[in-house]
Amino acid sequence: MRRENRRIERKDHFKNIMYISGAILGVLVIAFVITFSIYANNVKKNNSTSMLNTRNVSELVPNREENENTQTASTEMGKTVNEMAEIQNTTNEENQITESEIIETDTNTSSETTEEVVEETENVEAPIEEEKKELVFEKPVDGEISVAFAKDSLVYSETLQEWITHKGIDIKADKTTIVKAAEAGTVQSIKNDPRYGLTIIVEHADGYKTVYASLLTSEFVVEGENVEKGQTLGTVGTSAIFESSDGPHLHFELLKDDEYLDPSIYLK
Repeated sequence: MRRENRRIERKDHFKNIMYISGAILGVLVIAFVITFSIYANNVKKNNSTSMLNTRNVSELVPNREENENTQTASTEMGKTVNEMAEIQNTTNEENQITESEIIETDTNTSSETTEEVVEETENVEAPIEEEKKELVFEKPVDGEISVAFAKDSLVYSETLQEWITHKGIDIKADKTTIVKAAEAGTVQSIKNDPRYGLTIIVEHADGYKTVYASLLTSEFVVEGENVEKGQTLGTVGTSAIFESSDGPHLHFELLKDDEYLDPSIYLK
C-alpha cells in the first residue's frame, strides 16, 4: 500500500515538473518570436531609409546644365537684388529729404508762433497798480487839547482824583458842537460805554480805527453805514462819567491793529 502511494506521488511530481517545464518553454518560444519580429521590422525600416537617402542624394547632385542654369539665375537674382537695393536707398534718401523739409517747416512755424506770442505778450499792457492812498486824519472837532495822550505815563484825573493812563486826547468844545469823521470808513458800533458815555467807533482802511466818545447825540449815522471824511457823526456832550469834571469835550482815540496811537501826531 505504501509503495503504491509513493509511486502515485512520484508520478504526480513528475507531471508537475513536466507542466512547469512546458510552460517555461512556451514562454521562451513566444519571447523569441516577438524578438525576431521586432528585429525584422527594424531591419526593413533601415533598408527603406538607406534607399531614400541614396535617392535623395542622387536628386540633390546637380548636373552641368542645372549648374549653369543655377549660376545664370543667381547672377540675374544678384542684379535684381542690387537694383532693388539702389531703389531702396534712393527711396530712403527721398524720405529723409522730405522729413527734413517737414522738420524745418515745423521749426519755422513754431518759431513764428513763438515770436507772435512774444509780441502779443509785449503788447499786453501790464495792469496798473492802484497807488495805495495814504490815510490823512483830520481833527474831528475844532478846539484845544485839554488832556494829552498818556499810554506809557500818567495824567491826573480831576474826576477820579488820582493819576491814571489816558489812551486818547480830550478836545474842548461847546456842547452840541458837530463832531465829524476824521477819515472815510464804516461805522462799526454805536454804544453807551460805562466810562466814556455815548461812543461811536469807525473802522478805516489798513487796520485803523477812530473812537468818538463823551457825545451828546449820535442820530446822524447808524451801524454799518459808510461815511466820508468830514461827515457828521454826532455832537459834543458830557456823557463820559470818568471825565465828568472836565466839562463838555470830545474824547478821541486812534488805533492801528488794535494798538493805541497818539492822535495828536496823526491829526492834520
